[in-house]
Amino acid sequence: MSSLCLSMEGGAAASTPTALPYYVAFSQLLGLTLVAMTGAWLGLYRGGIAWESDLQFNAHPLCMVIGLVFLQGDALLVYRVFRNEAKRTTKVLHGLLHVFALVIALVGLVAVFDYHRKKGYADLYSLHSWCGILVFVLYFVQWLVGFSFFLFPGAPFSLRSRYRPQHIFFGATIFLLSVGTALLGLKEALLFNLGDKYSAFEPEGVLANVLGLLLACFGGAVLYILTRADWKRPSQAEEQALSMDFKTLTEGDSPGSQ
Repeated sequence: MSSLCLSMEGGAAASTPTALPYYVAFSQLLGLTLVAMTGAWLGLYRGGIAWESDLQFNAHPLCMVIGLVFLQGDALLVYRVFRNEAKRTTKVLHGLLHVFALVIALVGLVAVFDYHRKKGYADLYSLHSWCGILVFVLYFVQWLVGFSFFLFPGAPFSLRSRYRPQHIFFGATIFLLSVGTALLGLKEALLFNLGDKYSAFEPEGVLANVLGLLLACFGGAVLYILTRADWKRPSQAEEQALSMDFKTLTEGDSPGSQ
């Protein structure tokens, strides 16, 4: 085992697929444009953002786009971008980005509930609000379970290996739900604010439609990068050694027999 580990550690770093950096750069261009256009929409047509005023509600869409769409998408891409760094470092960065996304999303939730309370509006009656609460709860549970399995030092390697496919699946699913919920919220806002004028190609409606297309394109770009099997982060020496140790314990094989 020691010779195997030494040979792995001495090997060359895995090369980055030629097209991957271009797709990642394209996804970041889409994401940053999405955030900027959300701010422009709120600034130009909704009066901007101010917490202690009628503009408090506008913090909700901006926080959700930054947290549950842009930062969550970037957190998912960490394992594609940082291909040769230590696994522990990559895990911490992945987890921290999710924490930032969760905190920003929480601010967005507080903004909308506090605004409704001040105005006497009903809560949680629309499909958008139901999907939003579902996404936030799933996202929090996903982070909590992921921390317990992959960052908490006491989690057995066997449990990590069994849970990893579920973690990856639910991560992509929650991201897709986040994009869909943002689209629902955008449509709901346009119907509330523009009403019948929406069908008259009002500038705000056109801008918001472009914003919706950016949401869909960013989500599609992130999911495409994630689903390319040849772009997955290659196993490092430490991961291969642990995998062989686990195989030896569970199947009775020796490393030399592989």
